[in-house]
Amino acid sequence: MEHGIPAQLPLEGIKVLDLSAYIAGPYGCTLLGDMGADVIKVEPPEGDNLRKYPSTLAAESRAFLGINRNKRGLCLNLKEAAGYEVLVRLVREADVLVHNFRPGVPERLRIDFATLSRINPRLVYCAMTGYGAAGPMAGHAGYDQVLQSMTGMCASQAKPGGPPEVLYGSVVDYYGASLISNSVSAALYRREKTGRGQAVEVSLLGSALAMQSARLVWAEGEPRRVERDMRSGGITGIHPTREGHLYLSANTPHFWRALCGHLDLPGLADDPDYDTVKKRAEQAAVLVPLVRQALARASAREWAERFGQSVPCAEVRPVEDMFEHPQVEAMGFIKPYRNENAGGYLGLAQWAHFGPAAADPAPGGAALGRGAPGKGEHSRNILSTLGYTSDEVEQLMLSAVVQ
Repeated sequence: MEHGIPAQLPLEGIKVLDLSAYIAGPYGCTLLGDMGADVIKVEPPEGDNLRKYPSTLAAESRAFLGINRNKRGLCLNLKEAAGYEVLVRLVREADVLVHNFRPGVPERLRIDFATLSRINPRLVYCAMTGYGAAGPMAGHAGYDQVLQSMTGMCASQAKPGGPPEVLYGSVVDYYGASLISNSVSAALYRREKTGRGQAVEVSLLGSALAMQSARLVWAEGEPRRVERDMRSGGITGIHPTREGHLYLSANTPHFWRALCGHLDLPGLADDPDYDTVKKRAEQAAVLVPLVRQALARASAREWAERFGQSVPCAEVRPVEDMFEHPQVEAMGFIKPYRNENAGGYLGLAQWAHFGPAAADPAPGGAALGRGAPGKGEHSRNILSTLGYTSDEVEQLMLSAVVQ
């Protein structure tokens, strides 16, 4: 790749129709857009419900902005015949369609795979559901923390003797989004070989279980309830310092020895009572006070700088620090965007880089990215590309079939 010329993104030329709402489906489509796909967000007249989520931004939900970058916006009433016709025209030209309707709804709206694949046999059709298309819970509404609670994640997160705890940050939704991106990309690859699209199903239940594959092992002869987490305990974890908190991971002999050296505790490094992770965890009541007493001599940031590459660690920081973190800046992970309601803002940019010199920053700083679309922001433009005349576009807008 020539210096300053970006590598071609792998999904350039692919058109994606995003009919989903909330987080998992939309962010799965965003990941496809990040890889070069042209993503059209198709919202109902009331808009994606995520726009209405609480936010300290007055004009638009922060979550909506972060989850829907790199898309064009079309607001469409699929329950009207003229609105359905618009979708049919879009499907004829599309490579991928993603939705998160409950099982049965696509058939009522005539957007099920059997119907749309007759219109476009090359269509990759991805349905994101809560629990899957079969089984006694197929029709239930699925949400991130509901699935966390159901699948053992909240129970596993509980502190000893404490109540179950939710993992904040919509981790099941975000992992489900990555499964959508992965599955759709695989189906597109298969289409290159066969010439035909296929149906893909991803569920939040599957996502929550896939995240716990290390726990979901039940050996023959084992009791039902066993310790399923590989928790190092003891030294590995978050510790207070003179100022702030520091996360330490010193599991290998090399890192344990380096930590003891930095903390002026050389006698611990060679003590046979502490020469394995298991022994150190068992002796946490002895070791942790010694480590914390040493850490109290300096701040978390000072310790992180002192440890450098010799001990895996991190100062516990707020997410706001990531906007100006030198490593984040060096990798180009943050870039400026613009939204018609919220104005300019900074947000996540490319999370993967393609090309031998992909990490080389763009000359003059990051280019302005395509921010999350306003509701129906690109409706007129999209209709014009589908063969509608100016008069027909105006009629669709006036009838509120399109907004």
